[in-house]
Amino acid sequence: MNASAPIAETLRGTLAGLLDGLPPTRAAQAVERLIASYRGTTPTDAPVLRDRSDVVAYAAYRMPATFEAVRSALAALRAAAPDWTPGTHTDVGGGTGAASWAVADAFAAPPATTVLDWAEPALALGRELALASGVPSLAAAEWRRARIGAALRIEGADLVTVSYVLKELTPADRAALVTEAARAAQAVVVVEPGTPDGYERIIEARDALVAAGFTVAAPCPHSGACPIEPGADWCHFSARVSRSSLHRQVKQGSLAYEDEKFGYVAAVRFPVGPAAARVTRRPQIRKGMVLLDLCADTGVLRRDTVTKRHGALYRAARDTAWGDAWPPPAGDGDGDGGTSGD
Repeated sequence: MNASAPIAETLRGTLAGLLDGLPPTRAAQAVERLIASYRGTTPTDAPVLRDRSDVVAYAAYRMPATFEAVRSALAALRAAAPDWTPGTHTDVGGGTGAASWAVADAFAAPPATTVLDWAEPALALGRELALASGVPSLAAAEWRRARIGAALRIEGADLVTVSYVLKELTPADRAALVTEAARAAQAVVVVEPGTPDGYERIIEARDALVAAGFTVAAPCPHSGACPIEPGADWCHFSARVSRSSLHRQVKQGSLAYEDEKFGYVAAVRFPVGPAAARVTRRPQIRKGMVLLDLCADTGVLRRDTVTKRHGALYRAARDTAWGDAWPPPAGDGDGDGGTSGD
């Protein structure tokens, strides 16, 4: 692979090569079975990824989506802490390393990475993909087998990522893992599916990190209580993912992309500048106006209406996406904050 190519493109190309020699029907069947396992209750004493066929099929299907979700979360962290670069990174429950690819993409000088997972076939394939990537930080990563749960001990790391892992654990193991990540790290990024139960796990992790002395860097513009009424709604975002032929075959779809819904929290032990507000729903563009649903740094939810009379800010609002900070950075809009709440 060409090390100068964008990492997302390199990942897609590397994954495409995996499927050579694996019958498409078998790959699709493996993906369907694994999806059913992940959507159900996963016992903590039995890794879902059993052998190389399982791992190859699921990596080809899930790695791009996990990569894009974690990359989005890291972009928000970087926006809140633009001068911070981690020197070390631990990818907890990293499997084939999608989050580690996202970390390599996020920082100009990527950190030294250690991937922890209990499924040896996943670690073996992750190592293989990393070596084939041509990306020095990935090729140098350490892949270590470890039971992910209450007994896990994490060596000190600047950044710890925990992506799409908490659902697989018991409540006690989830709490212990987040506590251990908080003990070990300067920054913790937790990513879960963008579902109501995924949101509940993110809130649990967020509360635990704040209790441990962390400051929320993103997506929340504050570290206070989440203003969403429990059971009434849930906070999540969306990342666009290019579909492979396997994606299209399994989902029987023709579109070249899909949208990955995810929730996340990025929290740190150092000073950050969170967004003044964040867009929590897809902006509604209407004639002469844009409606933005926001979570504000005052700890409340609000809707802002940006109209043509706001000039540059209106043009910026038309380009604003779900999950973006608002108002845009200085220079992207008129910066006067001249919006009106509904």
